[in-house]
Parts: sequence; structure tokens; C-alpha cells
Amino acid sequence: MSILWVILGFTLLVIGGEFLVRSSVALSFKFSISKMVIGMTVVSFATSAPELLVSLQAALSGSPAIAINNVVGSNIANIGLVLGITAMVGTIAVDKSFYKLNWPVMMVFSIVLYYFLKNDNVLTAIEGGILFIGLILFLYILIRSARKDTTVEKVDESLAVVSNFKIILWLAIGATALYFGSEWLVEGSKEIARSVGVSEAVIGVSLIAIGTSVPELAASVIAAAKQEKAISLGNLIGSNIFNIASVLGLTAMVKPITVTEPQILSNDIFWMLGFSFILIPIIFLPKRLQISRAKGFFLVFAYGAFMFLIFTRG
Repeated sequence: MSILWVILGFTLLVIGGEFLVRSSVALSFKFSISKMVIGMTVVSFATSAPELLVSLQAALSGSPAIAINNVVGSNIANIGLVLGITAMVGTIAVDKSFYKLNWPVMMVFSIVLYYFLKNDNVLTAIEGGILFIGLILFLYILIRSARKDTTVEKVDESLAVVSNFKIILWLAIGATALYFGSEWLVEGSKEIARSVGVSEAVIGVSLIAIGTSVPELAASVIAAAKQEKAISLGNLIGSNIFNIASVLGLTAMVKPITVTEPQILSNDIFWMLGFSFILIPIIFLPKRLQISRAKGFFLVFAYGAFMFLIFTRG
């Protein structure tokens, strides 16, 4: 029965995320917000909603290990699984903003998160607030620098003429699906963890993390297959930044997150830092500013090794 709850939870998260993105973009058009700002802020927040709801649900139901490792695992999955598979479908070109802004900011947020957790084994409301303020600052810099760039993320312009009734309906469907999806996914995953004898941290960094990364994986592979440039390395890095700053930041502001599983700080978070760091040598060696199929295969292989070690450790 717990597997059924997990499957239903995944399904509702995908449906809820899609409806929330569409309603958010349509609502943004109503307020005459530019496509550039919609793409960088509204869509990013909306696509982080599954992670946010799952982490909030986990923290409030007494499973802080799932709340933290949902984000840690999602960030690893975004690079190892999503980016790796996308590169295997078609070579990804990397623009200079990656190593000038996006990658350094992702590394700073990742290291700051590690420091906050290692310091006292708690992510407090104040620390969550600091992460969220950092995100606002990053978005401000990102939007200012993007004004000089003509390659703005694509936003579906047909959503500009959607009726108010449809927007409200989509919002209601999205919010309801995300709420029940997160609840069923967390509860089902906790049952599976108990039945197979693994910790909630392991389930959070694997099963739940992959589940909340499914929308990004689907979108990235479809875009790569169509040879579209809309899905870039910057989008995935931005997702990782949002996961740390908005998902954990906002969750900690609602309820401080305690580190209950020691392997989160002794093992899992170092994998996240490692996957983040290795992107620099990958994009420069041997061919500059490209993630080839071979590099994509390496990332997926490394992710497979991570999953194997997670489930075979004592």
C-alpha cells in the first residue's frame, strides 16, 4: 500500500507542479511582468514548489531528515541524473554566465548550508532567513545582468490571454495536487523506509529526491530531443540555488530543521558539494564550454555509484 501512496504522490506532484507553473505565468502576464522576469523568478519558484511542499510536510510531521535530504538529493539528481541524461541525448553548450555567476553562487549557497548545519546541527529560522535574503539578492543581480542578454528563457505567450476563472481553477488544482501529493509521498516513503529497514535520510536522498526532480528531467530530455536551447545548464544550477535558498530557507523559517541523521553531514552533503564542484573541470576539459555525451555518461555513472553506496552502507 505504501508503494501505491508513493506513486500517487509522485503523480500529483507532477500534475500540481505543471498547473502551478501555468497559472503563475498567466497571472504574471495579467500584472504586465516581463517575460524575462517571469522566466527567472515566477517559473523557478513554481518548479521548486514540489520540493518546498515535501520538505515542509516532512519537517512539520517530525521527519527533518527527509526535509534536508530531499534538497540535498534533488541537487545531486539535477546534476548527476537530469544533466547527465540530457547531455547523453544531445551535447549541451555552456555560456560564460555559468562560471561567472551561477556556479560560484551555487557553491557559496551549498557551503553556507553546510556551515549552518554543521555549526549546531540545526537550520534555524534566522539562518533560513539569511538564505532567502541571499536568494533575493542573487535574483536582483541575475535580472540586471540578463537585461544585456537576448537569450531569455522561453515563456509560453499563449498564457497571456487566459481568463481569470481558468487561472483560479489552475491555482486551485495545482495547490490541492501539491498538498496531497507531498503528504502521500512523505507518508508512503516513511512506510517504505520502515519496511525495508533503511533510514528516512536514505529515502529522502534517493526515492523522494528523484521524485521531485522528475518534472525537470522530463522537461530537459524533451527539450534536448527537440534540440531546443530553452533548457540550459543555467536553469538546472538555478534550480539547485532555489532548492537551498527557498525550499530549505522558507521551511526553516516556518519550523527550524534539526539534523537527526549523522550521515547527512558526514556523507550526503559532501556528495552534493562534489557533484557541484566537478562541473568546472567537466565544462573546461577536454573541450571548453561543452557537456558532451561522454561527459553526460560520466555524470550518470557517478550518480549510479552514489545510489549504490547509499543503499549498501551500513
